[in-house]
Amino acid sequence: MSFVEGERVSAAGRIVKSAIEDGRLLLAAGQNLTRWLSEPYYADYRPKLLTLIEQSAFDELNRLFWERIPFGTGGRRGPMSEFGSATINARTIAESAQGLAVYVRQVARESGSFSDQRKLRAVVARDTRHRSTEFARLTASILAANGFEVFYFPEPRATPELSFAVRNLHCDTGVMISASHNPPSDNGFKAYWSTGGQVLPPHDAGIIGCVDACQEIPAADFEQAVSAGQIVLLTEKGDVPRVDQAYIDAVCSLSVSPARDVKALYTPMHGVGESSIYRVLQHAGFEGVELFEPQRVQDGSFPNVPDHLPNPERPQALQPAIDYAREHGHALVLASDPDADRLAVAVRTSGDQFVCLTGNQFGALLADFVLSRRAAQGTLSPGHYIVETLVTTPMLQAIARAFGVRAISDLLVGFKYIAAAMDEHGPDKFVFAAEESVGYLAGEYCRDKDACVAALFGLELASELQRQGKTLVDRLDELYVEHGYYHETQFVQVCPGPEGNAQITRMMLALREKAPTKLGSVVFATARDFLRHEVRSLPSNTTKSQLPYPSGDLLILEGTSGPCRVSLAGRPSGTEPKIKFYLFTNCSTELPLDQAKAAARKCLSELESGLKQWLVSNAT
Repeated sequence: MSFVEGERVSAAGRIVKSAIEDGRLLLAAGQNLTRWLSEPYYADYRPKLLTLIEQSAFDELNRLFWERIPFGTGGRRGPMSEFGSATINARTIAESAQGLAVYVRQVARESGSFSDQRKLRAVVARDTRHRSTEFARLTASILAANGFEVFYFPEPRATPELSFAVRNLHCDTGVMISASHNPPSDNGFKAYWSTGGQVLPPHDAGIIGCVDACQEIPAADFEQAVSAGQIVLLTEKGDVPRVDQAYIDAVCSLSVSPARDVKALYTPMHGVGESSIYRVLQHAGFEGVELFEPQRVQDGSFPNVPDHLPNPERPQALQPAIDYAREHGHALVLASDPDADRLAVAVRTSGDQFVCLTGNQFGALLADFVLSRRAAQGTLSPGHYIVETLVTTPMLQAIARAFGVRAISDLLVGFKYIAAAMDEHGPDKFVFAAEESVGYLAGEYCRDKDACVAALFGLELASELQRQGKTLVDRLDELYVEHGYYHETQFVQVCPGPEGNAQITRMMLALREKAPTKLGSVVFATARDFLRHEVRSLPSNTTKSQLPYPSGDLLILEGTSGPCRVSLAGRPSGTEPKIKFYLFTNCSTELPLDQAKAAARKCLSELESGLKQWLVSNAT
């Protein structure tokens, strides 16, 4: 550092201190910013940081430095920038890769599974987002510099294929560069363990510890590392492992029906799905599936998706494809998010209307379909099981009971917990898993949700129903008659930035300290708090028993409304600046279906309205 630059840094330090004292700069932002100013390994960013400080751009500095971006439900994810501890940029990606490399080597040595004679292995993939290529190449280069043999997908690939590749190539770790369904401004770093599942506690904390210790970060020259064999490009040529075809074959091997008659429209929403979902459907023989051309081109700006938000949970995102399907006679619309791990479905009904199924509804249909086919084949036993999370529909449990199999349902939000449950309870007995956020899995080939297998099963079921003159919506009503009417909805409070983080904290604290006892027609009797590990009685809010497992920032209130059982779950998102509320109700089969639907929907509408009013009064 030159004398002049040193003087500027000293002056900037005084400005930062003053800004913290008078509240213009958050304390955490000031601490993170000071580190980036003073430590030599951030030297390349210093000139622009000094300029921002000298311009008193404290709003921008708060946005860039208010936190050290954490490992959440799906890894590190957030807005991209040129620099900043709270954003995704070359430095935070490099720290993530270096921290992962150091920690994996450390664990391997401690476990005795590593020696100087065996190279550690890693696989790196990316989706179609802006800067994904840059971040993926950087990650591969850093892993190679740390002595890993790195397998690298040169073309964009689906997240579940990365999970599959970790297992298929016997890797110690894997990295997916993706921000799933987030806006175009975002990207992320998903870390995978040797199981093929996303990193779980305590490894996530261990990696963050190694990330925090990063100083100088070694990086190999990417092209030279390829030439030297340190980085192996996963093409489909020569002696390179043919991962793509092995993955396609693994998914197709799970087929449970020969029915292939349905006409469907598929959109990858400018993501990678053509390389996985569409290829699986072609390989499986679905000749009636058409690609939606306006959203086919891989483009991280998602130009032809409404609002540029490629989240298949949003009915608005499916609307262009639905309009085309209505005009051209398609029975179904399938839509995947940019990294092709989640799938949404819209169904043509009478009057050429399309109904967008929720993740809970489609999950129930697929669970029943797979279980019924396995039962018919004689490959189902009481030892088999399905898996869901605590915010997924209880209807899956009712379906499992009907087939005499187990339902593992006491899991926090995140498919990594489903993956862990598979390995804990035995993947050979695993049948199917679902999350409410349109994520599904079957089989043993990977440890993450996969839109491929959901599309395969969904089209097989739709084809069978079409032969009977029925749709997926018709079949769903049949399941309601059999198991009771289950209705779920959700809403989110978006709370961006450091102020939003404080708002989320206030909301969760208010729900815990003064939980509502009545919202609309719903009377709550019990609170299950997975952060404080308590089951509390309402309205006294006193502890009546302990709740040792699982542990996470999730609160569930349980109650009744007339003929309906009702639950409300609240949790901060692990990867987005929002708090999510999940509303559940179910009515018994004693009521006629139309009456049960009306009662349940009225109940949840009143509950949502009451909750929003309560939050305004108690948590703002």
